[in-house]
Amino acid sequence: MIVIDHISKRYGQQVAVDDLAFEVKPGVVTGFLGPNGAGKSTTMRMIIGLDRPDSGQITIDGRRYAEHRAPIHEVGALLEAKAVHPARSARNHLLAVGATTGVTPARVDEVLDLVGLSGAAGRRAADFSLGMSQRLGIAGALLADPQILLFDEPVNGLDPEGILWIRGLLADLAAQGRTVFVSSHLITELGAVAEHLVIIGRGRLIAEIPMSELGAGAEQRGVHVRSPQAGRLAELVRGEGVAVRAGADREVIEISGLDSRIVGERAAAAGIVLYELTPRTVSLEQAFMDLTRDSVDYPAHLDASATDRSAA
Repeated sequence: MIVIDHISKRYGQQVAVDDLAFEVKPGVVTGFLGPNGAGKSTTMRMIIGLDRPDSGQITIDGRRYAEHRAPIHEVGALLEAKAVHPARSARNHLLAVGATTGVTPARVDEVLDLVGLSGAAGRRAADFSLGMSQRLGIAGALLADPQILLFDEPVNGLDPEGILWIRGLLADLAAQGRTVFVSSHLITELGAVAEHLVIIGRGRLIAEIPMSELGAGAEQRGVHVRSPQAGRLAELVRGEGVAVRAGADREVIEISGLDSRIVGERAAAAGIVLYELTPRTVSLEQAFMDLTRDSVDYPAHLDASATDRSAA
């Protein structure tokens, strides 16, 4: 288990991490989520001792990373996929990493096969694509078979097959009882694999919740309806606090201000046939944006006229 105990970190006048506290427990994939520049990578660097917190402490199974006799056997990490000597082959890179920690050549070949790089084991790292470099970094994290694993943006550069593979790998590692901590700024990616979320912004904790609770309390945003009697239904439901907007064709309307249950009941009472009745609820992306809106350093603003042109 990883315990982050009220850590803070500054670089000059810039506050990177501000009194951050949470725990990462074994047996589940914990997602570490936040906008770009939120402090995710800095926190991960401090977990494995590459940076030192100005205050607070981080322990891994009760001890600081540097206090473990063989840290690589305790914690595996992928923080920077390109942190490999460019002239070394994939296999020689892993042999060098494991040389002083008792990792055998057979284990090197095993992890190369696991990440799909057996056929490229003799190629120079400089010739690797970003996706191949990510796979090599993951192999390095798994090399000494650690119980705790950190992955910083592991899907960067992966193709669709690679993304599905890493999702399955993370789930399998957690199912084995390992501690799996994965950072991303993409909620949809973490939504596919993480069971628990730690959300930060500007270095501070915003929320620590199960993935299932993100957006669970959000109100329904509207109802999408398809009916051969859409015009009649629109007149039936329209009123104070209820707005009706025409959809892509004349059988479609979008209703806001009523939930799908009430719309369905009114349609049934009036004998109106419905082909489709779909509630529009807040998305994971919108729930994330709602939580982190005040923690984005450089927010973009969509030009309303551009939206109108795209809709047309």
